[in-house]
Amino acid sequence: MKGPREEILYLPCIYRNTGIEKPDYLATVDVDPKSPHYCQVIHRLPMPNLKDELHHSGWNACSSCYGDASKRRNRLILPSLISSRIYVVDVGTDPKAPRIHKVVEPVELFWKGNVANPHTSHCLGNGDILISCLGDPSGNGKGGFLLLDGETFEVKGNWEKGEKVPPFGYDFWYQPRHNVLMSTEWGAPKVLANGFNPADVEKGHYGRHINVWDWNSHTYIQKIDLGKDSIPLEIRFLHNPDAAEGFVGCALNSTVHRFYKTEKGNWAAEKVIEVPSKKVQGWLLPDMPGLITDVLISLDDRFLYFSNWLHGDIRQYDISNTRKPKLVGQVFLGGSIIKGGPVTVVEDKELQCQPEPFVIKGKRVQGGPQMIQLSLDGKRLYVTSSLYSGWDKQFYPDLVKEGSVMLQVDVDTERGGLKVNKNFLVDFGKEPDGPVLAHEIRYPGGDNTSDIWI
Repeated sequence: MKGPREEILYLPCIYRNTGIEKPDYLATVDVDPKSPHYCQVIHRLPMPNLKDELHHSGWNACSSCYGDASKRRNRLILPSLISSRIYVVDVGTDPKAPRIHKVVEPVELFWKGNVANPHTSHCLGNGDILISCLGDPSGNGKGGFLLLDGETFEVKGNWEKGEKVPPFGYDFWYQPRHNVLMSTEWGAPKVLANGFNPADVEKGHYGRHINVWDWNSHTYIQKIDLGKDSIPLEIRFLHNPDAAEGFVGCALNSTVHRFYKTEKGNWAAEKVIEVPSKKVQGWLLPDMPGLITDVLISLDDRFLYFSNWLHGDIRQYDISNTRKPKLVGQVFLGGSIIKGGPVTVVEDKELQCQPEPFVIKGKRVQGGPQMIQLSLDGKRLYVTSSLYSGWDKQFYPDLVKEGSVMLQVDVDTERGGLKVNKNFLVDFGKEPDGPVLAHEIRYPGGDNTSDIWI
């Protein structure tokens, strides 16, 4: 938390589903207020292929390797959600101008691991890189994992052992002190790839469980059912490596569950936050969920943040009592229920009226808040507005036409509270090759969601 203030950020930028036939790229953004290039994209590293769907990223080395002098955080791991390629990017030679170091082709994942659609990557204390996957090479759901060698970036095979594998995969976090890895479930890649159909939830094509793995034996030992309409996405242990608890955000029913180790030694979950759906007209369904898509915990484990991509707000909760999170900050940054839009709210358990459209520096922001990243000191929250190109196109077509944005929200770390920094805007609608969809945010030195302490 006492580390230096962030000066540059890395974001994957996606052209798939925008109608622009250009490769996705990694953008480097200057966020140093003292710099003449503040709020500007200062470098773009295009991938050598089209339609990869860059999504999340991780590191070759992070806090799990603390104390190992041979390890350097100098390679950013960029899995492609749709093409199943994995790009290894050299950010050590020149942090402001990354370059491609290696490309792991999809056939490597298919043949050596029988997995596809890689999502989350975390480095391990032994130097290897662990990547969760959504499916098998045919597009069916499969919650498997892939191991990359941390030096050569060769595919070593699957991390999991034994016959049992969950039906879906997505995000994960591990905690060796409790001999556990927890993974979550989005859905079957071939079902979710081109958009969301609510009927697919009824058919069982989307996930509902936290999956519990034995860390030492790499075996799947327990599943925790969060309910049919849950779709649990981002999962976060508390940063304190002794803590045997954390939180998971469920997208569809817009709940946050606290998961914890029981006295028996197994794991359980309890719902601690619920964002009520709004009764609406002029939308896909009569009830609109908040759609909790990203969740993070401040490094001191004091505050929990999440985004409601459809309702359009970011929330801050005091989690001093992890069983009873207390809402202390909220800010609206767009969304589907803004005044003057196609959706009319007919019943709302939280708001008295529909929020105003969000305008900053003369630009009306399309879409809703999605990926979030917190500064190390907890005082600045960065926000982007794209979820995944196939769903952006369905729920926010104007976001695809105009490009996404990155915003900054100032955080009151004493009492809680969120306020938009009106001087900060990175408009990805003005990129040289046309409007683009910017997604997850990473700092060169590691951040709240990239690093695991062991």
